[in-house]
Amino acid sequence: MTYQSPIPQPGQSNDYKGNIAEAKQLVESRGPTWAGISPESVARMRLQNRFRTGLDIARYTAAIMRKDMAAFDADPANYTQSLGAWHGFIAQQQMIAVKKHFGTTDRRYIYLSGWMVAALRSQFGPLPDQSMHEKLAVPALIEEIYSFLRQADARELGMVFREIDAARKAGDSAKEQALLAAVDNYQSHVVPIIADIDAGFGNAEATYLLAKKMILAGACALQIENQVSDEKQCGHQDGKVTVPHEVFLAKVRACRYAFLELGVDDGIIVTRTDSLGAGLTQQIAVCHQQGDLGDQYNSFLDCEEVTPSESRDGDVVVNRGGKFVRPKRLPSNLYQFRTGTGADRCVLDSIASLQNGADLLWIETEKPHVEQIASMMDRIRAVVPNAKLVYNNSPSFNWTLNFRQQVYDAWKEAGKDVSAYDRAKLMSADYDATELAAEADERIRTFQADGSKRANIFHHLITLPTYHTAALSTDNLSKEYFGAAGMLGYVLNVQRQEIRQGIACVKHQNMAGSDVGDDHKEYFAGEAALKAGGAHNTMNQFG
Repeated sequence: MTYQSPIPQPGQSNDYKGNIAEAKQLVESRGPTWAGISPESVARMRLQNRFRTGLDIARYTAAIMRKDMAAFDADPANYTQSLGAWHGFIAQQQMIAVKKHFGTTDRRYIYLSGWMVAALRSQFGPLPDQSMHEKLAVPALIEEIYSFLRQADARELGMVFREIDAARKAGDSAKEQALLAAVDNYQSHVVPIIADIDAGFGNAEATYLLAKKMILAGACALQIENQVSDEKQCGHQDGKVTVPHEVFLAKVRACRYAFLELGVDDGIIVTRTDSLGAGLTQQIAVCHQQGDLGDQYNSFLDCEEVTPSESRDGDVVVNRGGKFVRPKRLPSNLYQFRTGTGADRCVLDSIASLQNGADLLWIETEKPHVEQIASMMDRIRAVVPNAKLVYNNSPSFNWTLNFRQQVYDAWKEAGKDVSAYDRAKLMSADYDATELAAEADERIRTFQADGSKRANIFHHLITLPTYHTAALSTDNLSKEYFGAAGMLGYVLNVQRQEIRQGIACVKHQNMAGSDVGDDHKEYFAGEAALKAGGAHNTMNQFG
C-alpha cells in the first residue's frame, strides 16, 4: 500500500503561485470591499499554516509513519528515532536542529513521555510516573508541541518570503525562482508524535475518551501498556502489576475505535508489555477453554496443588488440567507469577497484541542488551514475521556500566585477560582511556543500528533526555554565573556557543515570532504598521 503525505491541505494549491492565483480569484470575487487584501499575503499565510486542525496533523503524520514502516520492512537500516520532549519549545528546537544538521526531518519523530508529564507538567507539582497527573495534561502537551512546530514553519518560511522580496527588489529573477522552488518543496517541522497514554487512565471507556482527545490534538501514534491503571508504575520501578489479555485488548480496541471515529484510518497503536519486570497480577483471567489466552495467562501463576480438605476459608482455587491449585495471593490481594516467566509472558503478550490490532510492540527491559531483546523478538516473529519493535533507550539504564560489563563478560568468555579490570567498578573514570571502555563506547554507538538489524527495532527513542539535559545545562550555568566567572559564565558557555554553532534561538525575538508579527502588521496596516524589527532592534547585533 502506498501512503501519500496530504500537504498542503485540501482546498489549497500545491505551489506558491497556485496559492496566489487561488487567493486572487477569491479576493476579486468579493469586490471592492476586499481591495485591501493582498492575494500574495494570503498565500504566504496559508503556506505558513498548512495544518488547520489537529486531525489534519494526525492524518498527515500517520501517513509518514506508515511509509516509514514499509521502508523499514524493506531494509532495517531505515529505522526511526525520537527524543522525548516535555515542552513545545524543546520539541521545536529538536526539529530545527535536525533540519539544520541533516537537511531533512525524515525518520525523526517526537516522543511524548507520561513520565515527564507527571514530573514536569502536572498542576499537582512534580509527581512519580504512576498515572496520577491530570489526564488532559497529555493532549494539552500534544497541542502545545504542534503549535511550536507550526510556528517553526511560519518563522522559517517567513524568512524565505523576505528573501523573495529582496531578490525581486534587486532584480535577481534567478534567485527569486530558486526561492519559489524552495517554498514549493518545503518540508514541515511537523513530524509524528508517539504519545504515551499510560495504561489508559481507567477502564476501556476512559481510554477511548482520552485517546480521542489525544488524536484531536494531533497524535497519530498512541502507546499503551498492560499494567493496571490504578496501580501503574514506571516501567523501571518495582511493584508493577499486569492485567489479563482481554482487559488490555479491550483498551487496544478502544484506541482503534477512537482513530476510526475521527477518520484517522492509518492511526498507529503501540502496545507495551511490562511483563519482564512485572511479577504480579490483580486478576485471575477468565478461561473459556483449555489453551485460550485466559488459560495461558493463568498458567504462569505461582500455585501449589491442594485437595479440598487442604483448602482454607477465602481461598481462591483454580482447576488446572484436572488438578486443583491455589495461586499464591499476597496481603495486597495481588497474585504472584512464577519467577523466571517474564520473557515467556512478554512473548505471549506481544503475539496476542499483534493478533488483535496492534501495529508496533514495546517490550520494556531492565538493561540495553541486543541479544536479550532479540531472543524474545525471534520467538514473536516466528508467529508474526513482520513484528516490529519500539524500544526505550532509557536513561534509567546506566549505559556506561552496562556496556563495559558486557564487554568484560565477552572478553572473559573468550579467554581474554581481564585481570586489570574490576567488573563492579567499571563505571570509574579510571577506565575511560582503556581498550575495554573504547569497545563499550563503540557498542553503544552502534546499538540502535545493531538492534534494528538483529531484533527488528523499528523505532528507537529516549524517553527523558531533555529532562536530563535541562538539569545538566542549568547546573553548569548556575555554577559559573553565580561563581567567580559571573557574566562570563553565561557569555562563554552559552551565548558565544549559540553564535558560533548557529543556534537559531540566539535571535530569541525572531524565534518568539517577532518578525512574523511584523509581516502581519504590514499585511494588516500597510505603511502605517509600527514594526519592531527596525534598525534599533538589538537582535541586529547577531547578524
